[in-house]
Amino acid sequence: MGTSNCTSVTVFILLGFTDLFGLQPLMFLLFLALYVIALLGNIGMILAIWMTPRLATPMYFFLLNLSILDLCYSSAISPQMLSHLLAEDKSISFGGCVAQMYIFVMLGTSEALLLGVMAYDRFVAICSPLRYTLIMTRALCAQLVAGVYGLGTIQSLVQTCLTFQLPFCYTNQINHFFCDVPPLLKASSADVHMNELVLFVLGSLTEVGSILVILVSYAYIISAILKITSTSGRQRTFSTCASHLTVVCLFYGTIFFMYLRPPSISFRGQDQVVSVVYTVVIPVLNPLIYSLRNKEVKQALRTSLPWKQCTTKMLTDQ
Repeated sequence: MGTSNCTSVTVFILLGFTDLFGLQPLMFLLFLALYVIALLGNIGMILAIWMTPRLATPMYFFLLNLSILDLCYSSAISPQMLSHLLAEDKSISFGGCVAQMYIFVMLGTSEALLLGVMAYDRFVAICSPLRYTLIMTRALCAQLVAGVYGLGTIQSLVQTCLTFQLPFCYTNQINHFFCDVPPLLKASSADVHMNELVLFVLGSLTEVGSILVILVSYAYIISAILKITSTSGRQRTFSTCASHLTVVCLFYGTIFFMYLRPPSISFRGQDQVVSVVYTVVIPVLNPLIYSLRNKEVKQALRTSLPWKQCTTKMLTDQ
């Protein structure tokens, strides 16, 4: 069929979870609970950092932006997924699909790059502690975060434009629960080799570039920690990196399994299962990891949030 005979697509049908009809109400309750926890956790983290003067440091500035990304990340996917779990109509408009994919790719790329920036921050703090404030200035931190969002926006714009200029002659059905690049490429009736090449190249420049920064930073960090003579000193120094390292392992472990897995371990619906992890589960875990492992964050959550201030004021008035 020639592309000149294609009818313009106005809606896409998202087929994710349609083969689990009997479990959809239970899945709705589970994903709703996870989404609410993600909202509360990330909003709480943002407020705690924003309202606590002693957390006005580069590390917490980057953590603030990580929580903003996770908050937006889950909100770009979860509400529409939850509605589709209960509604018979699984469609999403063409414009809605474009917007969802653009936001998802931009936020995902930005988070990958931000994790690299956070690793560099820990490298400077541990390997050059006396020069830390001179290197990690407010201007540099703002420039790094602006670069993260800028590169994420550029990559997302390129991917979105290349994907939605493709014809969809044979089907408008997407075998996924949201608009992502790989399932949209599979649904297209055109040759997508160029799109796949661009996806691979851009992914290599961002995700692989970021993981290289992380690996090099932690190589220097581990070397510096091993030079510390006291066991308590080593533990205390490494504890400042433990939360970030845990988040990196979760994020990149999921991404690598998604895109670098051998065919022998593939199973039906694995793309959807893995996508649930990094779109729904990780935004829940990130604030929990940082709040459970960081005493300053736990103290800020206890003392700086609005409901704590309201309670304190009521007790004082009485």
